[in-house]
Amino acid sequence: MQELKGIGASAGIAIAKAYRLEEPDLTVEKKNIADAAAEVSRFDEAIVRSKEELEKIKEHALKELGQDKADIFSAHLLVLSDPELLNPVKEKISTDSVNAEFALKETASMFVTMFESMDNEYMKERAADIRDVTKRVTGHLLGVEIPNPSMISEEVVIVAEDLTPSDTAQLNRQFVKGFTTDIGGRTSHSAIMARSLEIPAVVGTKAATGTIENGVTVIVDGIDGDVIIDPSSETLKKYEEKHSAYLAQKAEWAKLVNEPTVSKDGHHVELAANIGTPDDVKGVLENGGEAVGLYRTEFLYMGRDQLPTEDEQFDAYKTVLERMEGKSVVVRTLDIGGDKELPYLQLPKEMNPFLGYRAIRLCLEEQEIFRTQLRALLRASTYGNLKIMFPMIATVNEFKQAKAILLEEKEKLVKAGVTVSDDIEVGMMVEIPSTAVIADQFATEVDFFSIGTNDLIQYTMAADRMNERVAYLYQPYNPAILRLITLVIEAAHKEGKWVGMCGEMAGDEIAIPILLGLGLDEFSMSATSILPARTQISKLSKKEAESFKETILSMSTTEEVVAFVKETFNK
Repeated sequence: MQELKGIGASAGIAIAKAYRLEEPDLTVEKKNIADAAAEVSRFDEAIVRSKEELEKIKEHALKELGQDKADIFSAHLLVLSDPELLNPVKEKISTDSVNAEFALKETASMFVTMFESMDNEYMKERAADIRDVTKRVTGHLLGVEIPNPSMISEEVVIVAEDLTPSDTAQLNRQFVKGFTTDIGGRTSHSAIMARSLEIPAVVGTKAATGTIENGVTVIVDGIDGDVIIDPSSETLKKYEEKHSAYLAQKAEWAKLVNEPTVSKDGHHVELAANIGTPDDVKGVLENGGEAVGLYRTEFLYMGRDQLPTEDEQFDAYKTVLERMEGKSVVVRTLDIGGDKELPYLQLPKEMNPFLGYRAIRLCLEEQEIFRTQLRALLRASTYGNLKIMFPMIATVNEFKQAKAILLEEKEKLVKAGVTVSDDIEVGMMVEIPSTAVIADQFATEVDFFSIGTNDLIQYTMAADRMNERVAYLYQPYNPAILRLITLVIEAAHKEGKWVGMCGEMAGDEIAIPILLGLGLDEFSMSATSILPARTQISKLSKKEAESFKETILSMSTTEEVVAFVKETFNK
């Protein structure tokens, strides 16, 4: 039995076999073969197996992810039936007496190079299809399994160096009981997605992939951040009991699903949820969410090979608004860049992408992408209570420009006879310290603020939240952060505007009493954090929390703040 320590990124206990999700070694060597007919037969068999596998993946993608994802695998199946690719491979095997994997590699490389050199976007996409299909067939020829998390059909714990947001979004909750990674933090996108999916997760272990073998029993304790490898029967029993106790606690929280969020002295705040896809709404409602405080629309753009159409986006936004049945839905416009890339946009590599060409900066430059999204949102606005916010706003002019584009698209739609809601509030994210400092200037322009603490903290502290070496500087309770939050709340309230928070800090049990005292109006968090937060707020007095505001803001260290909160609010 071994134990790894990491960061508890998504609460819960998972006990299952390990499934290592890693890129396999598909190194191909040239070999001379004696029996060309047998080698061609081996190649044909690998093609058949790849087709069978892709048919299953396509069927699963259609059921779980929709037609657009299934179409990707339809294209792959067409490649596997294309004599223009297959016949040259067989000819090379027979003529040059070489092994099938080498013949495939040489032939496929020729086609990929040819297609990638063309100006036609469709042909460039075919190059990507050939590359993916070749990888799959090569895996069968080499006897190497190509991992596919969406096709997992038994209970497992995923073990990986890291998981991309699109990887995490495709995990099947029925079989993926939890995951653990070498890198990442509580605010990494895979961790946030894990909380949305209610999958226990421990990240940042540094050694998961180097320690855990395929098939070994693993316990993932997302509550305390522990990973136990090959546990003893006694340890298994202990964690099964801990799992039962956690489920019992969740059942207690569930009693508050239909209750409003009210402090002990009668002050109401709104508890909202952060979502990434329309499917996440089910979790919001099941956990008693009073609103969607952040709809991360970038997931519509990820895990695919081209931009989503206006109609595809309209359908997604309409679905969320309808399912929320009149409850507020705050949609963040496209926030791509930093650690969220879209390969098909072919954006230039940057030395520091977190401070580069991303979010609203990209949208104001690539206006057709931005306008398409805004049209889809405006068309969907009549189906619910829509609010729109722009990310990564650094200057007042950026906000004005973004809002002007929104109003232009609204005017065009109205002229075309399309019905658009007249009650859409337009706000912005506060993620950049300079924005918080002049929040009073922004407050006269916006309908609301939403504080994105995940980025605000890393920018204020000059500490990359994905870097374990400087993780100690990721300090939500640092007085500098709390003072910036105070500036935003006070500036907004002076203009009669409301303030939400959609960073992970909003659901943090140490932060909640502080934020209540600072006057935060809306707390938006992972859906699974809502009921614990509602329970906590019901035991707090808003007036008492307010009385400690100046004391907390006058402190000089995170440690002082945490100690004070624990002592004062009996944490």
